[in-house]
Amino acid sequence: MKAYETKDIRNIAIVGGAKSGKTTLAEDMLFEGKVISRRGSVDDKSTVSDYRPIELERQNSVFSTVLYSEFNGKKLNIIDAPGFDDFVGEVAVSLKVVETALMVVSAQNKVEVGTEIAWRYTNKYNTPVIFAINHLEHENSNFDETVRQLKAQFKGSLSVCQYPVSVGAGFNAVIDLLKMKMYKFAEGDGKTEIVDIPDSEKDKAEEMQATMIEDLASSDEALMEIFFENGTLTEEEMKHALHDGLKTRELFPVFCINAKHNWGVNRVMEFITNNAPAPNEMPPLKTVDGGEIACDPNGPINAFVFKTSIESHLGEISFFKVNSGTISEGTDLLNTKTSTKERLSQMFSMAGKLREKVSTVVAGDIGGAVKLKNTATNSSLIEIKGDLVEVEPIEFPEPKYRVAVKAINQGDDEKLNASLHVMQKMDMSLHVDYSKELKQLIVGGQGELHLITVKWQLEHLENVEIEYITPKIPYRETITKSAKSMYRHKKQSGGSGQFGEVHIMIEPFTEGMEFSKEFPKRGEEVVELEWGGKLVMINSIVGGAIDQRFLPAILKGVMEKMEEGPLTGSYARDIVFYVYDGKMHAVDSNEISFKLAGRHA
Repeated sequence: MKAYETKDIRNIAIVGGAKSGKTTLAEDMLFEGKVISRRGSVDDKSTVSDYRPIELERQNSVFSTVLYSEFNGKKLNIIDAPGFDDFVGEVAVSLKVVETALMVVSAQNKVEVGTEIAWRYTNKYNTPVIFAINHLEHENSNFDETVRQLKAQFKGSLSVCQYPVSVGAGFNAVIDLLKMKMYKFAEGDGKTEIVDIPDSEKDKAEEMQATMIEDLASSDEALMEIFFENGTLTEEEMKHALHDGLKTRELFPVFCINAKHNWGVNRVMEFITNNAPAPNEMPPLKTVDGGEIACDPNGPINAFVFKTSIESHLGEISFFKVNSGTISEGTDLLNTKTSTKERLSQMFSMAGKLREKVSTVVAGDIGGAVKLKNTATNSSLIEIKGDLVEVEPIEFPEPKYRVAVKAINQGDDEKLNASLHVMQKMDMSLHVDYSKELKQLIVGGQGELHLITVKWQLEHLENVEIEYITPKIPYRETITKSAKSMYRHKKQSGGSGQFGEVHIMIEPFTEGMEFSKEFPKRGEEVVELEWGGKLVMINSIVGGAIDQRFLPAILKGVMEKMEEGPLTGSYARDIVFYVYDGKMHAVDSNEISFKLAGRHA
C-alpha cells in the first residue's frame, strides 16, 4: 500500500439497523478498492468483515470490524458496526474515530431501532451522515416512505441525490440528480452503464433536482445569493455545498444501492472520496482537560486506542487512530493511563483477518499494533517527553440486563473468570463483577442476545460449560430491639501480646431518634454505609476505661461484622451502638486488639 497524506484519508463507519446490508456493503467497498478479488456473502459465511466464529455461527455482526480500501486516489478506513442494539458498544467504538457515518437503511424495514441508536451517537460525536437506501429490489420496499420517515424521525435536511426509477423486482436503475444521468445496473457483475435520463423520467428528475438544489443553497448564504440570481447551481457549486453542509451536519445526502448485487456502491464511494471531510477538515478533538488536538501530521504525537481484539494467530491487537503527528515503526510512546512505555514495533492496516504491514501511520489514519503490554481500549499514547494530553474516553452504556453465571464443572471456575475478563477487554459494554455480598459472579450486558453470544463463546471457544441463573436477592438485615454485649480479646504468644475488652449496647437506628439516656454521650460518629443505611457509634466511655485512640478500631470491627448479618449473611444496616465500658492493657493493647473485640462483641 502506498503512503497517504492526511488530506487523502477518509474514515467511514457503516452503521444502521440489523440485517440492513452493512456487512455486504463493506464487502462491496473492499471489492471496488481491489482489496479482494471476489465478493463473499453473509449467507456463504465468506465475508471479510464477519470472520469470527460467533459471527459465522449466527450470520450477523457481533463485533465492529476495521477494514480498509483504496479508491479514487484516497485511502478509506471502514469500520463495519453491528446493527442489533445488544451490541451498541461497538457502535460507540466505531463512531468515536470516524469523520463520516454511512448509514444503511432498508427500504423494506425503513427506520429501525439500530438506525435510531446510530443516529444518537452521530449526534453525540457531531458526525456527518450519508444515507444509503438498500433493499430497493425487495417486494415490499418503498423509497419515498423511507425518506419521509427519515425526515420525520431525524429532523434534518435530507438531500436526495438519487432516486430509483422503480422498486421491487424491477429495480435496476437510479436517477442521479447531481450528474443528471441515469445509472443502469447490469445483472450479476454490478457493472454500471451511465446514460441520459429517459423522457419518461425527465420531468420528475428536474423537479427533484430543483428541490435538492434549493436545499443545498439554503445551507450557505453565498450560494443562496447565487441561486436567487441564476435560479440554479453549477455542479461545482453543488459539490461545494455538499462538502460544507455534510461537514457541518446541515445536509444529509441520500443515495440508492443494492448491496447484494454491488449496484450503486461505486458511485457512493466516488461521492465519499470527493465530498466527505478529511480528518484535518474537522474541528479539533477535545481532551479530558478541556484542551484541543489539531489533526496535524507534523504536530506532537497523540494516538487513541479505540478497540482491542484478540486473534489466535496474532494475539492482542490494539486498534488506534493517530490524532496528531506521525508514528513510525519502532516509535516509543507513553501510555497516559498507566505511565508505561510502549514500543509500536509492528503496525498494520487491517481488513478483518487480512493485514498489510505499514512503516508509518500519519495523523488521521487508523492502524493496528500488536504486542502492546499495558495498553487497553480508551488509552492515549503520546511522545515520551510530550505534554500529558489525554483524549476524552468512549463512554460505554451501562448494563441493561444482569445474570449470575457459574461453571457447570467446579474445576472451571478459575478458567471462567479469566475468560470473561478477556472478553470484557474486547467488549467494554460487557460488565463482569464478583459480588462479595451475593457470593456470585455477575455478568451485565446490553440484552439477552448479548449474553447469549457470551455463553456461546465461552462454551465453544474456551471449552467452559456455564449456566446463567437469576442473581440472589440482596437482602438487608437489621435489629428490632436493644441488647448488651461484651467481648474480651486476649492473646499471649511470647513477647508483647494482644488485649482489648469492649462493652457495648446496640439498638435500632432511625432518623431523628432520641438516643438512650442510660449512658452519657461524649461523642458521636455517623457512617453512611456503602450498602445503604447508617451505623452510628456513641462514645459513652467515662474514667478513661478505653483510650480515645482505640475507638476508630472498635468502629471498624463493628462495620466488618455488619458485612455478614447473622440471619442470611446479608449486609446489616441502621444500627446505633454505645461503647460504654471496657478494659485495656498498658503494653498489650493495640488497634487490632480492639478491632477484634469490637467485631466479636
